[in-house]
Amino acid sequence: MPTQGALPELAATVLQPGFAGTTAPDWVRRWLGDGLGGVALFARNVESPAQVAALTAQLRAERPDVLVAIDEEAGDVTRFESRLGSSRPGNLALGAIDDVLLTEEVARDLGRELADAGITLDYAPDADVNSNAANPVIGVRAFGAEPQLVARHSAAFVRGLQEAGVAACAKHFPGHGDTSVDSHHDVPLIGRDRRQLEECELVPFRAAIAAGARVVMTGHLLVPAYDPDLPATLSPRIITGLLREELGFDGLIVTDGIEMQAVRRRYGLAGATVRALAAGVDAICVGGDHADEQTATLLRDAIVEAVRSGDLPEERLRAAAARVRDLGAWTTATQTASGARAVRDVTVLAHTDSVGFDAARRAVRVTAAGNAPALPLTEAPHVVEFAPPRNIAIGEETPWGLGAPLADLLPGTTAVRLTEDDLGPDPTATVLSGVGGRPLVLVVRDVHRHAWLSTVLNAVLAERPDAVVVEMGVPETVLGAVHLATFGATRACGLAAAELIAGTRVPAPAPQPLAA
Repeated sequence: MPTQGALPELAATVLQPGFAGTTAPDWVRRWLGDGLGGVALFARNVESPAQVAALTAQLRAERPDVLVAIDEEAGDVTRFESRLGSSRPGNLALGAIDDVLLTEEVARDLGRELADAGITLDYAPDADVNSNAANPVIGVRAFGAEPQLVARHSAAFVRGLQEAGVAACAKHFPGHGDTSVDSHHDVPLIGRDRRQLEECELVPFRAAIAAGARVVMTGHLLVPAYDPDLPATLSPRIITGLLREELGFDGLIVTDGIEMQAVRRRYGLAGATVRALAAGVDAICVGGDHADEQTATLLRDAIVEAVRSGDLPEERLRAAAARVRDLGAWTTATQTASGARAVRDVTVLAHTDSVGFDAARRAVRVTAAGNAPALPLTEAPHVVEFAPPRNIAIGEETPWGLGAPLADLLPGTTAVRLTEDDLGPDPTATVLSGVGGRPLVLVVRDVHRHAWLSTVLNAVLAERPDAVVVEMGVPETVLGAVHLATFGATRACGLAAAELIAGTRVPAPAPQPLAA
């Protein structure tokens, strides 16, 4: 049955705003009492599991069925572990291993952590098929470039996460993999025809839906095969016609960040919000950049005005609000039954013998030429980490690299991180400065997407053919006599590569309680 309630309350129900701080601000508490259906947590809201548990308890004190969402992909994109880097390897690594039971176990392990912290909705898994190697925003976030592989792992991730009582969210519908444009900045064009979309992009979403995914997130993508005019998020043909009617999805549909330029530039925050709801979307994610009450008020008031003016049918809004409340009821009942959110000590995020770290170890692939230097190294190396611009989805706050874990395993290891601007007029000399005769480890991310990086790497390898190359992005290009592919740049991936290079495994410390 459609949710009952006044228009402002219904409008607030379909919003999932972000906010600043590690405790619930007064405006969020007040809004929860007035109907706000959910919130979205970002890295700025997370200090520790215990702190997040306290934060979500504050939120539930105002509304027990509030949806608490987080963008936690358990890979390079991590919010729950943004201060240290993820203790799991990420989707591409899991796809490289291609063990669906492992993927399900990793997702279940993640779901338990999130549920214990009171999180009820995870904007994961990424169900995109990364069929375009030049993709600047998906890459290692996808399970791979083959539709059936992505499908089986997307389904496994959904099963594992939801078994722990956290709603899974397959994204970015109808598929963000075949694009060279980041929708944070502009509108990507997916130029495939319907047959091609059916055989590639839609395959993982069908699998995720069949696995019981409670949520699907829309992508701000122009898909002319279905709608030549409107981005998918705003398109009734794609949201209602394709996702609801053709694919048969009856769960919650949430937008990607509504402030992203792919929809905001042309339609504005309010205009994009109203059009998305009219198209068939149920919830609006906002607050990555606009984490304030003024933005939430703007959107709520725009929704109310659209209903009053006839631009948004009231029954459409009521149906959207009902789906939000239905999902809140499911997560509350499921987490209560599982014993999540219990009052207890919350331990460190993960130690090095956890399922996530073990998965990262299984993922590493070594390619070696016949004259390759032997691993493990017997001397502390010099590590050069090349840092291309990071996409906005990953963020700048999450640590990555190989220098720190190698220094722990091989005392005396030195490390430097270089951007393109740091290389100067003689990049080879800059890279080799101070190395001497020590072993050299060169760490890259997506070397195939950055011409400057490929040029520098080839020049350095001509001088030091014994250097070890570690690719922490998509291993599209293999360079060097010894090449390690980690399929991600998470903390777990870095440790796995460091252990292989050093020939030793980090001992697992006993978990220690973290202060709230």
